[in-house]
Amino acid sequence: MFEKNLTKKMQDIVLEGHIPAKEVSRVIKKPYSTLLRELNPFDAHAKLGAETMFEIVKATHNISVLEFMARELGYTLSPVDGQQPASKQGIKPHRVHEQEATM
Repeated sequence: MFEKNLTKKMQDIVLEGHIPAKEVSRVIKKPYSTLLRELNPFDAHAKLGAETMFEIVKATHNISVLEFMARELGYTLSPVDGQQPASKQGIKPHRVHEQEATM
């Protein structure tokens, strides 16, 4: 269940974020159709890899999926000492609202 929730959260970040999905696919250098297939939590034959997930987080500046993973593991997420979070560097982090998984 955690895997499908994680994939769904990534799908929401890309499809409902402030940056168009086609722009995200261009930035991470992945064909748009491939990206959408990997983001589909119901496609058993395509999986979203960790490297792609990391590239999406960097491209969108959306750390909500990292916060979700930390929370699921019993941790919190905080910026590195001496570094400002993205919002203080002029980059506005985007967060997807918590949604109930209907799976």
